[in-house]
Amino acid sequence: MMGSYGMGGGGFLMMLVIGALIVVPFWRLLPRFGIPNWVAILAIFPLVALILLWIMAFKDQIDERRA
Repeated sequence: MMGSYGMGGGGFLMMLVIGALIVVPFWRLLPRFGIPNWVAILAIFPLVALILLWIMAFKDQIDERRA
């Protein structure tokens, strides 16, 4: 019964794909808002992703030097 958590054979692969689809855009956008890249890894948690979106939405200036 080890490994049978109800996700099937491709569940882990699907989780990796969804995680990549969330992390990669944050990884590209966060430096433009003055936030380090590594914070994008935390965006796999929905609450953290929502907080990051709010920070990016209400940030007054975008760092133009890196854009």
